Amino acid sequence: MTSTSGRLDGRGFEEFRPFFINTNVISQARGSAYAEFSNTKIMAGVYGPRQSERKFGFSERGRLHCDVRLAAFAAQGLTKQQQVTHERNLSEALQNALSASVQLQKIPKSSVDVFVMVLESGGADLAVAITAASVALADTGIELFDIVPACQVIKRGGVIYLDPTAAEEEGKEASLLLAYMPSLSEVTQLDIQGCWGDSELKETIELCMGACVQLKTSMQDALILSVENTKSEV
Repeated sequence: MTSTSGRLDGRGFEEFRPFFINTNVISQARGSAYAEFSNTKIMAGVYGPRQSERKFGFSERGRLHCDVRLAAFAAQGLTKQQQVTHERNLSEALQNALSASVQLQKIPKSSVDVFVMVLESGGADLAVAITAASVALADTGIELFDIVPACQVIKRGGVIYLDPTAAEEEGKEASLLLAYMPSLSEVTQLDIQGCWGDSELKETIELCMGACVQLKTSMQDALILSVENTKSEV
């Protein structure tokens, strides 16, 4: 599933790009996070819980709403309609990936709003958006079943690439995105495109699960650092 030829940025085929995650980056938000995976840069803010609008009616469970927008630089090359469609698709996928992780039954008649801004689109944008938004949700203190790391792979020339760049995505033959709650061994989002062999698909999903476990450690480290910084300021 890998090659010895390497990638243009020097990574192995099963390695993430250099990345970092910060929290408390939006002062007005209850929770927020910034994730940067090389040229992919994502900001996420969470607001609420607050009382749901009447049009949604009474519910014993809270409601999660996700909205993804592209900054002007990230939307270059897209028509206005293409941008609107892309933002809507990203928002729906983000909501699907995160909803299972939030203990919505503990916030009845309430809504939680997750806003994500794609500052720069550099590859695997949705996976990075899910990761950043999940850290922002955890940063609020809202009860979660688990945080949700996500990763994307592509197949190109018969080789599997983890965490592809935008240039690598251009030549893809197939792709797979997986969002995963490692503590529960539960997949919250799985998007498979293109043609995969059965054994190839199984190996790729296992690769993604392992990558998500690795990513979760970095997400937790960012949250722990945020708590330590808060304590030091008191």
